[in-house]
Amino acid sequence: MRAIVIGNFDGVHLGHQALFRSALKRAEEVRAVTFEPLPLAVLRPEVPMGRLTPAAERAELLRDLCGVAGVLELQPTPELLGLSPEEFVQFLAQKTAFDLVVEGPDFRFGRARAGSVETLRELGATRGFAVEVAQAVEVDLSDGTRVEARSSTARALLAEGRVADAARIFGRPYELRCPTARGDQRGRTIGWPTANLDTTGRILPADGVYAGEATLPDGRTAIAAISVGTKPTFGESARTCETTLLEPDGRPIALPLDWYGWALRLRFHARIRGMVRFDGLSALLEAMEGDRAAIVHAMRSHEGLR
Repeated sequence: MRAIVIGNFDGVHLGHQALFRSALKRAEEVRAVTFEPLPLAVLRPEVPMGRLTPAAERAELLRDLCGVAGVLELQPTPELLGLSPEEFVQFLAQKTAFDLVVEGPDFRFGRARAGSVETLRELGATRGFAVEVAQAVEVDLSDGTRVEARSSTARALLAEGRVADAARIFGRPYELRCPTARGDQRGRTIGWPTANLDTTGRILPADGVYAGEATLPDGRTAIAAISVGTKPTFGESARTCETTLLEPDGRPIALPLDWYGWALRLRFHARIRGMVRFDGLSALLEAMEGDRAAIVHAMRSHEGLR
């Protein structure tokens, strides 16, 4: 049996993973059908649409975490988005063969999201494919609330800086895979050499200081003291994400002065504090020393960084 699961899969969170597990229980081959770019970028181009997982990362996660045999990316043109549910299923059948469609209970498809899982079942009865509805996945957050694992929920948690709770939605820490870029080069002069990331198109957590983990291009890992914000102590600047890489004892790792364009993987584990404007460099450095101790303490509980 050949199964497909249709969706945006931005973030490839626990809810997405559960859909594919259900499909793999019944099918020998499972394919993901997704869209690139995300349909909202076409439907509402005036709304900035950052990504939890760009296309290449999404495809990798779908294969590694969800066990898919392939990923079919559809371009969400106005013509495609304007198809009726019946026309969309006919279009899909021309793109890939399938005997089973697995979706969540709130799945919608077709023009103006007119189609539901019931519509899908009706179409399957006449076109020769089965439909399975997998139940939504719920997770407990640190404040005791219970929520469904959704991309929108993960986005909202990141916007509040709640990276540890977002990790409960994803089933792993939120990660940025971005090239290093030239910054203002101030960190190297004050004993905190930083790697600035080009995070164009990516969703950043709320401004603040975070404890995390970095994977370097050569595969080594290091504790990451991460700062997201506009550097208010030095006057307003563009919002950036930068990190100082630390040894297990908290000593900064020296970085090459021309370390630009290197691929860095940055994972967010805990928020240490919000972004603050300090009265001068000495006050900032004192706070950063406190941050360093808090970050090392937070990361000692994570395997591989003891």
